[in-house]
Amino acid sequence: MRASRLLTILTTLQARGRVTAKTLADECEVSLRTIYRDVDALSAAGIPVYSERGSEGGYRLLDGYRTRLNGLSAREAEALFMTGLSGPAADLGLGAVMAAAQTKLLAAMPVELRAGAERVRARFHLDAPGWFGEAEQPAHLTAIANAVWEQRALQIRYRSWKAEKHRRIEPLGIVLKGGSWYVAGQVGTSVRIYRIARIRELAMLDERFERPESFDLATFWADSTQRLGEELHSNRATVRLSPMGVKLMEMLLSPLVRNGAVIAAEADADGWRVVTLPVGSERQAAAELMSFGPEAEVLAPQALRLRIAALAAELVRLYGEKAHLEAVST
Repeated sequence: MRASRLLTILTTLQARGRVTAKTLADECEVSLRTIYRDVDALSAAGIPVYSERGSEGGYRLLDGYRTRLNGLSAREAEALFMTGLSGPAADLGLGAVMAAAQTKLLAAMPVELRAGAERVRARFHLDAPGWFGEAEQPAHLTAIANAVWEQRALQIRYRSWKAEKHRRIEPLGIVLKGGSWYVAGQVGTSVRIYRIARIRELAMLDERFERPESFDLATFWADSTQRLGEELHSNRATVRLSPMGVKLMEMLLSPLVRNGAVIAAEADADGWRVVTLPVGSERQAAAELMSFGPEAEVLAPQALRLRIAALAAELVRLYGEKAHLEAVST
């Protein structure tokens, strides 16, 4: 533990120049007295650490003293810092590890590469959740991350949309999607996806498992989400969209639906275009298409058209009554 801490102190000084004892103590999560002893140990080992007094004082390394990380191009060094997802890493229990790794990497880089890496860190930031949403903080996320690393089986109690289930899973990987965390778990011969926030209870088992050599998390996730999207949009609807409605497609429809839409090449006399697009259940499609307001008219299927007409009539009744009461009260 002390050897790791001494390396952290050394690389932090190398990366930042002057650093106060309190800053080192906070980052290493030890007392000031421990930092003083560690700095003395570095000096005794021949590391040229010296202190500067005053309000801007602190510890520094003798100019020119550093180790180098060779073999990295400028682009490669910058790319490494694009992987620093500090928020998700912290959620997984790896925040301190990520910060320490980046500090050591930055310290080991030659000066000409370090400037580029610092520019990337200052200019790019990943905000995983969608707009106006918050990232989930599932209670069992860190435990599941540990199970993934250690290849330990899990016993979970999971609440799906339909029922509560008990499952023994072998966690193969974790995915953060739109602010929600998911675990890909092998159950028997198949791999299933579980939303971690819906795991009510979890127990890590003593059993270890062998990770399938052919399993690739990114490929599995891409294939699964594509297949799920197609299953949830297995029907088609024909819709007439105004010029504004065509523009709203980008905002209101998912990429899968937009990519599957067929838009008529020519507009009608009113400037509207007929669009055929994939939709889900009648209820889901009605909710999705009503978000277009008066910029869309469903032509087919007839059942969907009638459902939207009924919902629109209910809205007229609801808001019409309220508008009448407000008018009377004034």
